[in-house]
Amino acid sequence: MLFSKQDFLNTKWFIAEKLIQLLVGIFIIPKIFNSLGVLNIGKLKFTETFIAFFAPVLFLGLSAICIREIIFNPKKTKEILVTAFYLRLFSWILFFLGLLIYNYFYNSNELFWLYFLIGFSYFIRITDVFEYYFYAIKKTNYIFISKISSLFCIVLLQYYGVEHQLGIQYFASLLIIDFLLQGIIYGFIFITKTAIRLKNKYFSISMAKYLLKNSYPLILSNLLVSLYISIDDFILKYYFGDAAIGLFATIDFLVIALTWSIGFSIINALYPSLAESYKTDINIYQKKISALYKYMLLLGVLIGLFYTFFGTSILTTFFNESYASIATPLKIFSWSPIFIFLGMVFEKHLINSNQLKKNVYRFMIGCFVNLILCLLLIPTYKIMGAAISILFSHFITNLGFIIFDAKNRNHLKFIFLK
Repeated sequence: MLFSKQDFLNTKWFIAEKLIQLLVGIFIIPKIFNSLGVLNIGKLKFTETFIAFFAPVLFLGLSAICIREIIFNPKKTKEILVTAFYLRLFSWILFFLGLLIYNYFYNSNELFWLYFLIGFSYFIRITDVFEYYFYAIKKTNYIFISKISSLFCIVLLQYYGVEHQLGIQYFASLLIIDFLLQGIIYGFIFITKTAIRLKNKYFSISMAKYLLKNSYPLILSNLLVSLYISIDDFILKYYFGDAAIGLFATIDFLVIALTWSIGFSIINALYPSLAESYKTDINIYQKKISALYKYMLLLGVLIGLFYTFFGTSILTTFFNESYASIATPLKIFSWSPIFIFLGMVFEKHLINSNQLKKNVYRFMIGCFVNLILCLLLIPTYKIMGAAISILFSHFITNLGFIIFDAKNRNHLKFIFLK
């Protein structure tokens, strides 16, 4: 067996978490969308997109690097975690000051508080440095406990908001509560279930420089990813306003939030096993990454088939008539996860083999292709044009790059042959 029993146990925890989120999301999210309406959903989505554009600067690409370093150098775990925490804190302070200044001069009072609430939620998210450790030691059951406990509390609050017809600021504030609950649970588990005690003395300037030196290609590539996935929203807003973004956010929720996240979780759960094998046995590593490619290819096809056959029924059953027009764009967009999953696995290989600069190159290409297609297609075909642009640009960014990358072209064999 390529992956150990512990590897598959980690995966089961992640899949269980995402399936619960999927079931709960089907119940509550359409109610929120119907309650707020496409215009307010568009405002909320655009605010999240605007702030998420700067998320790579906040996260500093540290997640994958810290997990890798904890696996490769377990004796430096305390130093890695404390240093990562302070790097994240410093980056958030700079970002939040800039966000407040920008919104003070350029946004209305309603939007100011929307930006404030979502921006502040990123401060609470600094506690997810605990996740780095839990990922590395394959204790994903702790992550499951934290996220599901928080989820049930948030769903109750979301249902309360729907029943009382509360506004977008209320739902934005739930992000803060969600991450706060997760952080408290992570801290409790970390203190009670591990022998590690984190103190300020473990902060290291040399470790900070080392982490940033290794993560800066991820920062750049993630910035490009943020631009890449934001282009559609910016152009849709320019031509058709917040309502179009609200409709497109529904597609994004159904495909990305509900189903794509399952593949994301599987890849992250199995990454520590990949990193260990890359360090100890390259042949086993190649067999593992080949198997992971095939798992993700199958999952992507299943997602595409599911929405192709049932997408229209889902929209008519769970959403009101204002969302009926996005049935065809949903079916087109639903095939994107195939290429996204393959690219995510390939990115893990680039991390292991220190080829992260190639991640920057492939997302530069993706940004260019998506921008050109959006400018050509969205003015005429609206949301349909955005869906086509994203699908084709994902193909170029992920599978197309592997085809033209001579050093890593053998990954085509791992995907389709071995």
